[in-house]
Amino acid sequence: MKACVIMREMLVLSNNKFIERSTIMQQNKNFGFLSALGCYVLWGILPLYWHLLAEAEANEILSHRIIWSLVFMLIVVAATRRTKRLKEDCRELWQNKKRGGMLVAAAIIISMNWLTFIWAINHNHVIDTSIGYYINPLVNVMFGVIIFGETLSAPKKISIALAAVGIFLMTWNIGKLPWISVALALTFGSYGALKKTLRLDPFTSITLETLLLFPFSFYYIVNLTAAGEAHFGPATPALSLLLAGAGVATAIPLILFSYGANLLPLNVLGFFQYISPTLTLLLGIFFFNEPFGMTQLFTFGFIWLALLVFTVSEWKANHKG
Repeated sequence: MKACVIMREMLVLSNNKFIERSTIMQQNKNFGFLSALGCYVLWGILPLYWHLLAEAEANEILSHRIIWSLVFMLIVVAATRRTKRLKEDCRELWQNKKRGGMLVAAAIIISMNWLTFIWAINHNHVIDTSIGYYINPLVNVMFGVIIFGETLSAPKKISIALAAVGIFLMTWNIGKLPWISVALALTFGSYGALKKTLRLDPFTSITLETLLLFPFSFYYIVNLTAAGEAHFGPATPALSLLLAGAGVATAIPLILFSYGANLLPLNVLGFFQYISPTLTLLLGIFFFNEPFGMTQLFTFGFIWLALLVFTVSEWKANHKG
């Protein structure tokens, strides 16, 4: 009788632990969901922020974005007690020159991506940036084949071909290669491939990337200030505050993305990636009043069809697995 009571208590305790563990897992999933949603929504509406800074040139905005991102990330690292981890990662990267070189390359490439995006927003090419991030998942697939030796399924081949038709139609209509869209897709795809190979803590990675770029950005701002051409200072308090805020606007979505990527399955996270370019496209049409007629719609049709084929293929592959 006593043994039955003990066994019953053990079953109750085990059941309670299972319920507690399930609750924690569900809470983590919910937090991951909200993090991913917040990340892509912020990225989608970020053109509005860069538009507020249009008085400054893209190089100046980029420099402040790097400087204040570093300041914000150092505060975050200290506040979350990740200083020890940062030091350990720095030591390992210094000893492993190959990984250190990859981090330098990642920093350069993401700065090119940021500069292209900022310039495009403030020169009436918002829709072009949307296209760039729509085709980015397909560029990731190509890099997966070329760099990581991943196999390419028939639906993915079709999706890449459809996207290529869309890019060709854009080139045909405007008379030149849509370099903004292509540059954004290639730079962000390259950055993602480097980060995948590097496998570095997201907080460390963001902090060190901005740290590597800091000297060049600071030097540029100092020279700009000396020439009397800077937009940061007492004469322009509102703009100065917005320039400083660029660090927060940059770092928060990246932090949210790191949480989303860690807490959600990749097939779930993949569906979120279309939120950002969709919001940007809507902003380009309805806020920035960029032209979007039948020609643009026809071109986008091929890209959307490519993404539909790609997404369905990914869903079936994950569902089957």
